[in-house]
Amino acid sequence: MLPETSVSHLSDILTRRAEAVTHRLDALLAPATGSRGRVIEAMRYSALAGGKRLRPFLVMESANLFDVDPERALHCAVAVEMIHCYSLIHDDLPAMDDSDLRRGRATAHKKFDEATAILAGDGLLTEAFAVLAGPRCHPDPSIRADLIAGLAEASGAAGMVGGQMIDIAPGRDALDLAGITNLQALKTGALITFSCEAGAILGRARDDERQALRSYARDLGLAFQIVDDLLDSESTPEVLGKPTGQDQAAGKATFVGLLGVEGARGKARELVKEACAHLAIFSQKAKLLEETARFVLERRT
Repeated sequence: MLPETSVSHLSDILTRRAEAVTHRLDALLAPATGSRGRVIEAMRYSALAGGKRLRPFLVMESANLFDVDPERALHCAVAVEMIHCYSLIHDDLPAMDDSDLRRGRATAHKKFDEATAILAGDGLLTEAFAVLAGPRCHPDPSIRADLIAGLAEASGAAGMVGGQMIDIAPGRDALDLAGITNLQALKTGALITFSCEAGAILGRARDDERQALRSYARDLGLAFQIVDDLLDSESTPEVLGKPTGQDQAAGKATFVGLLGVEGARGKARELVKEACAHLAIFSQKAKLLEETARFVLERRT
């Protein structure tokens, strides 16, 4: 368990980074008048709603390992958060999870309407690549191209979209542990992995450094999802700010269902330990990333 001082220190940093991301999102998603203003309002509603901002934090902190200009790291981080917010909008739609609550308030399709929510997700998805394509992210076009390619793979059929397809496909409820692990490595883990690797791309990291961050992120992403399953089974919508128990009610296989509560908790602890071990190559410079892994294990929302 993290010492109280470490938790407080990390929490303060997470808060400051989250505020910077929200401020940049606010500037990039400027309100518009006329008919198209409604979709931008819906994009802002979802993107500025807060949340942990874990993925952009991982971009910024992995970039810090290589002394990347914080302004460039922030711009890249915002693109990742746009993708994450788009995925939440679409994940909540009636055709997917059919959720009414997200981050403690009405989901986009409930606040606006289903068509506007779909377009808002599409808008955030597209805008993310426009953000990465500009020189504000990095002056070297080859670096920007690598970031765009990496984010496209992580968010497309080889990553998040592919995982979501598995999640709604026939036979989802019969997946075994290997199947659930693969599903979540795509649906949740792929974007987390890119978030860590993005810092290495921005910093022109060596291959071994890049691999260390990928390995850290893979273990972290899986631990994050296991904790999500634990919270889904043990917490309440009021605490989490979103519906709970939906997978269990639908008969879907989960880590908790397959491993039991204590087995799942033990697996998450093991993954966090392995994630931290991958960071040894960076020595003390990766201390915050280590603390982040432990924070993920202990989170309550």
